[in-house]
Amino acid sequence: MKYLYVKRANAEFFSTERPRTLNRTFRKFLFFTILLLGQALMASTVEFIEVNGVKVPFIYEQDSRLPLVSMQVVFTGSGSIDEGDQHGLARLSAKMMNEGSKKRGAVGFADALDAKAIHLSTVVGSETLVMELGTLKEEFDSGLGLMGELITKPNLTPKTLDKVKVMTLSDIARKENNFDTLASDELKAILFEGTPIATPNIGTKESVTAITLPKVKHFLSTKMVLSNALVIIGGDVNVEDAKAKVISLLSPLAVGKPSGERHYEIRKTPKETVIKRAETKQAYLYFGAPFAMNEGDPEFYKARVAMFILGSSGFGSRLMEEIRVKQGLAYSAYSRLSVAKTHSYFSGYLQTKLESQEQAKKSVIEVINTFVQGGVTQAELDQARKFILGSEPLRVETLSQRLSRTFGEYYQKQPLGQSLKELEMIRHLSLEELNAFIKHHPEITQLSYAIVTK
Repeated sequence: MKYLYVKRANAEFFSTERPRTLNRTFRKFLFFTILLLGQALMASTVEFIEVNGVKVPFIYEQDSRLPLVSMQVVFTGSGSIDEGDQHGLARLSAKMMNEGSKKRGAVGFADALDAKAIHLSTVVGSETLVMELGTLKEEFDSGLGLMGELITKPNLTPKTLDKVKVMTLSDIARKENNFDTLASDELKAILFEGTPIATPNIGTKESVTAITLPKVKHFLSTKMVLSNALVIIGGDVNVEDAKAKVISLLSPLAVGKPSGERHYEIRKTPKETVIKRAETKQAYLYFGAPFAMNEGDPEFYKARVAMFILGSSGFGSRLMEEIRVKQGLAYSAYSRLSVAKTHSYFSGYLQTKLESQEQAKKSVIEVINTFVQGGVTQAELDQARKFILGSEPLRVETLSQRLSRTFGEYYQKQPLGQSLKELEMIRHLSLEELNAFIKHHPEITQLSYAIVTK
């Protein structure tokens, strides 16, 4: 897939305000023409490399403006939802991979990275485990060598496990005093009760304490396998050279078995949990509801516009306008939509004075009910469309953004270039179509609440 690179200094050409020298028709023509012409300038592509008989997806884009190389090895089906009932295992295992190799130890490995200005880390999400490498072009081979050490002989020792456990337990203790985190985690516990998503990926004190070294080794050996692997690489590197080096890097990995896809249903009946903390000076309201949409839905572009208007556009959103501007109940009020392989739901949050808690909660319900029943106005649609289309070049101006978008399209099993097609559909989206879509999603009014208050 190919995207236009636009410098931030030239972003005023895509402002949501109408330039005096350009009429609307010409601006639309200019925007989409440049996007399409940009396809000839930069391209993220998806191919396959064969490693030990396994076809591994290979996402690549060449960018020679700077002598840098960026690479990620993504293991799908290897995140926190794949750790079974051992909560926190995926995150702790990723942390163990950041403690160097057996050959050099944690300190020696860190010194080797610093000496070459190499960034190398392992992170985990709900669905993936990712090894990230960033180097100067001239140090790419050195970075691959150190990455290979981690893959073949990570520093998985009892001493390292104890160290990572102490750090994790300290993080858990700190989070207990972060009321935003407390409310957010409780909301997920309500919405996804009985599923792996209900528990924070950091785990609990009890679950982390119970993690053993054999469990870590088993998790990594069964998840970091070729059947789950996907490579993302870009920068000042030749594609054939990159393929050969990546094949050599991944060859020591076992073939393994691919992790199956999962999807978890959200609570349909509203529920409220109130957590009381004597030390809080305000109320934290987190709310969420089902959203009937699966990843890759052809109407996702409508949801994107609708949710932008309702609560994800900052000061221009319905929630912010009503709750902050008109009623002065909160400094900020936001909502968002999450549509992924494993889940789909609508959520939002705000902070308010303790005495305004019930009024703020009532206002959220009223705003969302009005939104579903009455839809949006033409002015709201026009402003949302201007912002989404106008800010698009800034969402694909960096190499990492373009590679990430290509990965997203591939991971969601969409055709490459789907993002550009969605922009065109947003440009032609009518008010009647959008409001009909909104009315078909009354489930977002079935709000569950997690509230932290005094």
